[in-house]
Amino acid sequence: MMTHGLATTPFGRRALSLGLIATHQQARAVAPEKTVHKWKVFSAITEAKDKLGLPDRAIAILQALLSFHQETTLTAGDPLVVFPSNEKLCQRAHGIAPATLRRHLAILVEAGVILRRDSPNGKRYARRGEGGAVSLAYGFELTPLVARAVEFEALAQEVQAEKRAMRFARERITLARRDITKMIALGLEDGIPGDWGGLHNQFLTALGGIRRSSGLSELEAGAGDLEALAAAIQNHLELFVNSSKTSANESHSERHKQISKSDLYESEPAFEKDRGKLDLLAVELTELAARVPADCTSIGTPLGMVLEACPDILEYAGDSEGRGQATAGGTEPAIRNWAVFLKTASLVRAMLGISPGAWRDAVETMGEVDAAIVVAAILQKGDEVRFPGGYLRALTEKKREGQFSVGPILMALIGTKLKAMRGGR
Repeated sequence: MMTHGLATTPFGRRALSLGLIATHQQARAVAPEKTVHKWKVFSAITEAKDKLGLPDRAIAILQALLSFHQETTLTAGDPLVVFPSNEKLCQRAHGIAPATLRRHLAILVEAGVILRRDSPNGKRYARRGEGGAVSLAYGFELTPLVARAVEFEALAQEVQAEKRAMRFARERITLARRDITKMIALGLEDGIPGDWGGLHNQFLTALGGIRRSSGLSELEAGAGDLEALAAAIQNHLELFVNSSKTSANESHSERHKQISKSDLYESEPAFEKDRGKLDLLAVELTELAARVPADCTSIGTPLGMVLEACPDILEYAGDSEGRGQATAGGTEPAIRNWAVFLKTASLVRAMLGISPGAWRDAVETMGEVDAAIVVAAILQKGDEVRFPGGYLRALTEKKREGQFSVGPILMALIGTKLKAMRGGR
């Protein structure tokens, strides 16, 4: 190439930089036979302009510079210096101001997209030899476009991949928003137990972190939060459906089932030291099981939801490891119906040290099922509740005042469990 021997320093007060030297070095290293399509390279640069730090005006000026090169291809071994005047450049760049032109030409040079080939006096012109062919030209060299064509294409592909990922993340957000909105509406309209107000607040909080200007990482994080919330609500609704079906199927077979003393001794061997207390407790449990409603579907809170929120109570039912009894069809759940749940809750009540008086007061105020659910929740909370008897009395008093229901406490426990499964996020 005829311009390789030209000076690389800029004219006038413009300073030389290491980036400029690197661009010259890269232009000299390109193979002379390498050829690229100038408008394909320009399209890649336009796509990747933000990564290259090029404003829209700089892109318009680059397009104008390329229009002064007659061929549609750029070959590294050919003369690739264009030398239009500022007036001509302004015209082809849609009439921008001369000061704006100079500023954005400097941006293109600093970005390593073009090179300056300044003459001794800073003017742009060409010397022609015999036959009118250009033998020497001063102006802007386009060789960096050939040398960095692969890099520009790779940057353009990265930008396109990011745009696809952002579109996909926005689609995930839209679908999750639709699912959450309709599931919460279903829960409210059908009166399904649950903290629907709290879930709606979580939904609004998740949406608050997503803005029109959010980047890919923020969109993906927001989509993940909304999808996790949608999965939790769907799981809650499925638990309700499954529990309702299970309760309906088992209601007839469990109507006349009695709880024997031998079952009591096998369920809680820790109480064998005091047989007198066990006899009294067994009588209490037998009476309690006899009072379980025949149609368990009338109980508002699904048993599956209770066990999902309070799984620790399973350790006090069935065998010593919380497993159910083995049958020909497999292993039955340790707590397979409300009768077993009430029996197990009474055992847990005695183990927690809740007095019979506090228990009777809770049963009279809340009902047997809700009182047993509260005991299971106290067990699940563990060390958070230092005085189980006092805690139960406080909730009983709130129930009298109409300020307590078991739904929110179960949803809070389920929420804590889901948060722990997501690693506290």
